[in-house]
Amino acid sequence: MDTKLDMRLTQKLIMTPQLQQAIKLLQLSKLELEQTVYQALLENPFLDETPVETTETDEDETYKTVTASEQATTREDEGGAISPLDGETMKWGEYLSDDGYDNKEAGYYKDNDDEGMTYDQMLTRPSSLSEHLSWQLNLATSDDEIIKAGEIIIGNLDDNGYLQSTIEEIAATNGGSRDKALEALKLIQQFDPAGIAARDLRECLLIQLSLLGVKGTIVETIISEHLADFERKRFHVIARKLGISMEDLAHALKVIERLEPKPGRLFYSSDNVAIIPDVYVVKHEGEYVVLLNDDGIPRLKLNPTYRRMLKGGNEIADDAKGYLEEKFRSAVWMIRSIEQRNRTIYKVAQSIVKCQEDFLEKGINELKPLTLREIADDINMHESTVSRVTHNKYICTPQGIFELKYFFSSGLNTSNGDSCSSKSVRDMINKLITDENHRKPFSDQQIMEYLKGQQIEIARRTVAKYRKELKLPSASRRRKLVI
Repeated sequence: MDTKLDMRLTQKLIMTPQLQQAIKLLQLSKLELEQTVYQALLENPFLDETPVETTETDEDETYKTVTASEQATTREDEGGAISPLDGETMKWGEYLSDDGYDNKEAGYYKDNDDEGMTYDQMLTRPSSLSEHLSWQLNLATSDDEIIKAGEIIIGNLDDNGYLQSTIEEIAATNGGSRDKALEALKLIQQFDPAGIAARDLRECLLIQLSLLGVKGTIVETIISEHLADFERKRFHVIARKLGISMEDLAHALKVIERLEPKPGRLFYSSDNVAIIPDVYVVKHEGEYVVLLNDDGIPRLKLNPTYRRMLKGGNEIADDAKGYLEEKFRSAVWMIRSIEQRNRTIYKVAQSIVKCQEDFLEKGINELKPLTLREIADDINMHESTVSRVTHNKYICTPQGIFELKYFFSSGLNTSNGDSCSSKSVRDMINKLITDENHRKPFSDQQIMEYLKGQQIEIARRTVAKYRKELKLPSASRRRKLVI
């Protein structure tokens, strides 16, 4: 084993913290950027927010009022016109109320009958499925063991309201008997919503039939013995096995179709996520114009006081000078990164609008296939940069609000030599199935032939793939018995 010196020349691409920050800013949405900027304003003393411009008239009036008040106070002080306060005769309550003082700062609070509840105070949170069931459980029984087992059952329900544990597991968790766990389950299955705490679809539907009082009918027989045939829409098989007419079967199916296969659906979270577009596209004088939405984002500038301190140089300690220099570089880089981000988003949005102008004019049928590479080549940027820009950002167009990634899709060839966006084809399939005859739904082969009639070259398996992506069942499962 010997020791020797070796020289090597290598190249490494190292991302500086500033470059990492710029990339991070590039893929932030508008709301995330707003929060990031406010956080930077708190942490970096070199950053200041440019105040909102106000009219000179308001400033002048405010200045005059303040000046007049100060002059009056000065005159009173100079002339000795102010008499000493007399604590015995001074009515502090009137004094405070005249100034609009609500006594909160004095440590006590006087209720004001005129002040009503705010909108936030009147908002209520809808109860969850578990809260709704627990409330019913505590009203229905006082048996502690059943309540304890019932809470375990409620805690093991999925979002659709189905029980995900066995009776044995619930009894073992509770440390009680199997009979008590089963008794708790039967009790909860009588609660609202109907069909809750079932272990499968058949039990869920039978519970609802029991609550409706239609047990012992042909409807119960279909669910108990022919649910698989019902799911496959094999109506003739069911009618033959039960020995009933198709008309009687249709009436029974109407009852089944009105049952709720997912009882917990009523308690799904209904929180709506507000989408604020990052870019607006408006038509002005016959041309589409791209406008960046910077509303709400603080406009940054460098603090002049710290800049003068940094220029002074020798007047501050070395540690303070180093700190200011670091914050100065960070502030400058933040301002440049935001400007660069805005320019990049504008270029990408403008290029997308240029490529999808027919879509903006006529709708989804005119959406063209587009790739990130095409946009990157158009604006002379890297494909990864375009990918970051289109991440989690939305554009408001005359056709609605879309994510920027919506405009990128693969294409299908047409018989006339052009190409058609796959999203346009999905929309055509969705409309075709929505408007089809439910007694004779279109098969994938028929949909393929229809699209070929529209000059779109597509295979049957591609139709099936798009249909599954749209979460549409096959033709046999879409068939309905109509009388």
